[in-house]
Amino acid sequence: MVDLAGKAGVYKSKLSPGNLLLRGFMAGLYIAVGAALATVCSTGVANYLGAGIGKLVAGAVFPVGLIAIVLTGMELFTGDAMLVPMAAMMKLVTWKRVFYVWTFVYIGNFIGSLFWAFLMAVGPLQTGDISAVSGNAVSDSGFYLNAFGVNAINIAAAKTLTYKAAGGLMGMTSVFMNAIACNLLVNVAILLALSSKEMIGKFFGIWFPIMAFVASGFEHCVANMYFIPAGMMALAMHPEYSLPANTLLAHYGGITVSDFLIWNLIPATIGNIIGGFLFVGVVYFYAFRSELPTVCTSEVPGAQARKEEMK
Repeated sequence: MVDLAGKAGVYKSKLSPGNLLLRGFMAGLYIAVGAALATVCSTGVANYLGAGIGKLVAGAVFPVGLIAIVLTGMELFTGDAMLVPMAAMMKLVTWKRVFYVWTFVYIGNFIGSLFWAFLMAVGPLQTGDISAVSGNAVSDSGFYLNAFGVNAINIAAAKTLTYKAAGGLMGMTSVFMNAIACNLLVNVAILLALSSKEMIGKFFGIWFPIMAFVASGFEHCVANMYFIPAGMMALAMHPEYSLPANTLLAHYGGITVSDFLIWNLIPATIGNIIGGFLFVGVVYFYAFRSELPTVCTSEVPGAQARKEEMK
């Protein structure tokens, strides 16, 4: 499992910037698809079955994104937070290549997630105003925010303004710890997928840990590149709706870009790196370190030459 992770890291480090951006774009889009599905499917569930069941429903459908990424070979920043450093710890690639991969994949993930957020905000998160139909035409009143859009806005507010309301250290620490826990589970899912040769094994290896992180309410920086912008876009298109309906939005007057970056994306990204790199990458590397020399020199093409080059 660990040697497979190292070899995957070597492969990723050799990809061109354009390739990393393209694969990163698709991975961000796939994660956003899962996040959008979780938003839609969980809408209204808590009102009838309780908050726990609502989170379970969201967790049950969200893994479609990571399953698509792993099975199609796309590049996800939170997975690369473990895989490429694993190769560096084995001395198969340089740490410079780790940051190279992280940079281009992160940018690609962000663009892909934002793209899907825009598609959702102008599409499924709003509905034509059928009450204003005259003949076969819709009047100038246009669209109104539907239940899915309301849920998207409330999710975005919960992922930013909740932490902002908690205050500086408390809010930042909460995001940070939630992000560490999240990427620990994400990278366990990736290792389980690497361990299986069969598609069904990869499917279930990914599904359970990802369901656990979503249902638990942990913070995933790439998923939040969809969740928060989608809510912000929906609110920008329909500012009349949720300001009086959501206490946090009424108090703060909306969600700003700085709220997104400071109260979620930046601390979540740092926490995800620590969760993937330290709590999975470093732990598994040292747990299986005694088994690695033979693997690294005999199974990875050019590994011994790379080790000699890095001495």
